[in-house]
Amino acid sequence: MLRPRSARTLHAFIAALLYTVGLASAPFLSAQSLPAPSRTMYKCKVKGTTTYSDSPCLGATRLEVEPTRGVSKISGRERTGNDVANERHNELFAEALRPLSGMDAKQYATFSRRYQLPSSTQRECRTLDQELPLVEQEEKHAPQHMLNDVQARLFLMRKRFYDLRC
Repeated sequence: MLRPRSARTLHAFIAALLYTVGLASAPFLSAQSLPAPSRTMYKCKVKGTTTYSDSPCLGATRLEVEPTRGVSKISGRERTGNDVANERHNELFAEALRPLSGMDAKQYATFSRRYQLPSSTQRECRTLDQELPLVEQEEKHAPQHMLNDVQARLFLMRKRFYDLRC
């Protein structure tokens, strides 16, 4: 079995595979004018008012949301839109590539979303992927006198992650 030896060769390997199969122009690889919908939401409390947004704010609580995938209980038959059908297709495609890529559906979705980004941006996204959970843990265990500094650093990292469209 052929296996790429590094992340760079993995990206080149998958791109070559997709091009060979004829999927290089697939919708999930093409550039879009709108950003991909985020599954990360932030709960912000400002002056007693709670708001929810996909963009981070200072002192926000990060929430992972899972959107619904259609209606099937009301009418007794499954009813889904094109976005759900495309998402399921991409998940099946990711599972078919899993023996070659080693990525599950979530990892493959991240790879597909970042595919068109410049390599320097992709590197920065990978760095933020590793650093954000560490700073979130630091926020949970920070003493009160250091909490504002940790939250400010976390906000800047989340904002950069959002701005890069990671």
